[in-house]
Amino acid sequence: MKNKIIMFWVIIVLTLISIFVIHSMPTRLGLDLKGGSRIVLEAQTTETIPKVTQDMMDALKATLDRRINPQGISEITIQQIEDKRLLIEIPTDSDLKEVRRKLSEIAELEFKKPILDENGNVLSWESSGLTGKDLEKAAVDTDEAGKWVIKLSFNAQGAKKFAQLTKEFRGYPIAIYFNGEMLSEPVVKQEIIGGQAQISGDYTHERAKADVDLLNAGALPVPAKILEENAVSPTLGVDSLNKSYVAGFIGLVFVMLFMLFWYRVPGLIADIALIIYSLITFAVFKITGVTLTLAGIAGFILSIGMAVDANILIFERTKEELKSGRTLFTAINAGFDRAFTSIFDSNMSTIITCIILYFLGSNIVKGFALTLAIGVVVSMFSAITVTKNFMHLMFGTGQLKHPALFGLKESDINEAYEVSETQREKAKFGVLD
Repeated sequence: MKNKIIMFWVIIVLTLISIFVIHSMPTRLGLDLKGGSRIVLEAQTTETIPKVTQDMMDALKATLDRRINPQGISEITIQQIEDKRLLIEIPTDSDLKEVRRKLSEIAELEFKKPILDENGNVLSWESSGLTGKDLEKAAVDTDEAGKWVIKLSFNAQGAKKFAQLTKEFRGYPIAIYFNGEMLSEPVVKQEIIGGQAQISGDYTHERAKADVDLLNAGALPVPAKILEENAVSPTLGVDSLNKSYVAGFIGLVFVMLFMLFWYRVPGLIADIALIIYSLITFAVFKITGVTLTLAGIAGFILSIGMAVDANILIFERTKEELKSGRTLFTAINAGFDRAFTSIFDSNMSTIITCIILYFLGSNIVKGFALTLAIGVVVSMFSAITVTKNFMHLMFGTGQLKHPALFGLKESDINEAYEVSETQREKAKFGVLD
């Protein structure tokens, strides 16, 4: 019982934290619900790139998608509209200034070696052949002085190049260029093996994180220029959004009333668990930065239905156990234990489907898959942990004195006890059915 009380307070604290998060953090709405901006981007030709090919456009689109929508949850959409142009639609809640920078910056990283005079002084710099293409991963970190730096990890080929570069120019500086600008020129003290390097500078955490995102996404395969930008109104409108809220609320109320009518006290517990589930799920959406579109809301509503379905499986199994003559405590445990396999299997198949949709679908489909997956995971917690904990605390280990509390009749329980008693009498005389 002590463990159940502890878990009860854990659930209460988790619910209060969820309420605080929902109240304090803004809700990110997608382009179809809140509007945003539409940007037209055009790939540019240069002396080294006299013609923009379709392969270049595909690579440009993929790189930009990694830059401005790395997790696939911001609902930013990118599509090609002409031979050299891309259309980017951005929800209002996005940082438009930062998105513009990510769209136009080439993000070219290059290590340059010094050209020395006879006395060892640096005359100029030339390419060492070590570039961002040799980068495996970049991350934000701090140095010994507590200043923000960017840690670089090279792939196998890059590590070999870096080791050779630091071996050849030990005691001399090498220059680190980013977007054609020298960031630093550290002096090489010794040969560096292992493929680890560091970029230091006057970094704030925000700027270092932004540059890390650019480095991890990769340099643009071709320069791009913003041609036009205009505002986009929400496709659904405020009235449609409000109607969606009302429809969702009405649907939730009817589901809760059905659970209360059909399962009585367990239905009431399920309704409370459903409210806790909704609060936790919505808080997770806000913490992870999920942008809600109509598709995302659909995923959330579908997960609510699956949460209710789990409770129905549990309660029906519990009623069957009670009808078979079990005590209240053992019936509740058996109901949860025997329904768990079905709940787990159905939820896992849904999560696998969500994973496939997330990695293979468009951004809108990714939003649907992510909200549904989060909802399914939280629904398992609410159905198995929250509902079970509340059931045990309310009913304890006692006998079922009022079958109507479970939506059962006295005759259902009495008949079960009579059958059980008959079986025990037969067993005394060695007679078994």
